[in-house]
Amino acid sequence: MNDLNLTTLDGGLATVSAPVLDAFAASLRGQVLNAGDAGYDEARTVWNAMIDRRPGLVVRCIGASDVIAAVKFARDNRLLVSVRGGGHNIAGSAVCDGGLMIDLSQMKSVRVDRVARRAWVEPGAILADVDKETQAFGLAVPTGINSTTGIAGLTLGGGFGWTTRKLGLTIDNLLSADVVTADGELVRASTAEHPDLFWAIRGGGGNFGVVTAFEFKLHKLGPQVLSGLVVHPFDEAKSVLRQYREALEDAPDELTCWTVMRQAPPLPFLPAQWHGKEVLVLAMCWCGDLEAGEKATAALRGIGQPIVDVVGPNPFTGWQMAFDPLLQPGARNYWKSHDFIELSDTTIDMLDNAVRALPGPECEIFVGHVGGAAGRVATDATAFPQRSSHFVMNVHARWREASMDKTCIGWARNIYEATRPQAVGTAYINFMPADEADRVEAAYGANYARLLEVKRKYDPENLFRMNQNVHAKKTRKAA
Repeated sequence: MNDLNLTTLDGGLATVSAPVLDAFAASLRGQVLNAGDAGYDEARTVWNAMIDRRPGLVVRCIGASDVIAAVKFARDNRLLVSVRGGGHNIAGSAVCDGGLMIDLSQMKSVRVDRVARRAWVEPGAILADVDKETQAFGLAVPTGINSTTGIAGLTLGGGFGWTTRKLGLTIDNLLSADVVTADGELVRASTAEHPDLFWAIRGGGGNFGVVTAFEFKLHKLGPQVLSGLVVHPFDEAKSVLRQYREALEDAPDELTCWTVMRQAPPLPFLPAQWHGKEVLVLAMCWCGDLEAGEKATAALRGIGQPIVDVVGPNPFTGWQMAFDPLLQPGARNYWKSHDFIELSDTTIDMLDNAVRALPGPECEIFVGHVGGAAGRVATDATAFPQRSSHFVMNVHARWREASMDKTCIGWARNIYEATRPQAVGTAYINFMPADEADRVEAAYGANYARLLEVKRKYDPENLFRMNQNVHAKKTRKAA
């Protein structure tokens, strides 16, 4: 390997000699890659095609010892560091320019203890890996709705999906984690060991170290759930959303229903005349007794005059993959989101106007239905603060050509600004794009001060800064 000029934490360059690089590479089980090496472009390519950064060095880790060595190497040379798990983060924080990328995507092991109902998961696993192993025993950990999402980023940001109302957030089911901190030490974080770190990683993102293993509590679920889509013409959107809001007021925890507003893709069960036209979709999942689910979903399925109703028993693993075809890698993506206590008539009117102005066929707005068990956890029990919000809106701009950047990003930002007065002010960090650094403090609300304390303790030099960053040197603004 030749000498390399690598980007440092202060934005300068550090020359690392070939002998030092060779010795570092020889100490690892995994690979060290730089531009031109086979696998380099694969490692730096992530889900959001807007991200086109070139790390100076990529370490493809095989185990915790590789992660420890990579963190120490970055620390000793004061290198800019990014950490890649599944590579699905909207902000593209997995990839740095010119620095050291710690690539965990090869660490994909999932081990299940079906008697103790525990799973040990490595950080390169995606949700499909976790679901396949746990569902083999009729067990599950609550995660997200897109099976190609990485378990690490999802968990560190909070994690919610179809089973959250019944089983809690992903972090509510995290029992412990092995974390390599900024000083290169591997520690166990749990309620008994390093409890301050354990509190912080449950929602505080990748600010505090590199997780090399997660231990999750598992729950009985499946193998089938009652799930599916009810598709409505968008001309009925306002009426459907108001009835949807009412139907969920007393919904049991087993029931989750999200709305998706977009142009209809060419789904095989949709009549061809609806393909490409604006629709409102009620996407629902009942994670309980199937017969009871038929009764519990009746009010939602009785709304309006739907184009089609395809709700029925489905394998849980299949339902977890249902939206994958709409979220394949290779497209340009930009998101804006808000948390809402309720869906007010004003918000519904704004959503209606926004969907009538969709800038492209892949752009959409979804509203996630949360609360339930996740909402009964104290706000300060974990770093994740938005326990009171009942709905999460994600404005999902998605397109293919760079020439559409301004139009699509502007559309998302306009909806965000219009609905801001109805929002509670917190945010789900996994939905925050790279240009929202000034929103991080507000996203964590009252938990931000405590996050700063933990950051100062475990990462005082802000080595782990390629994230929705809690800056150790930042002070809270005066009220």
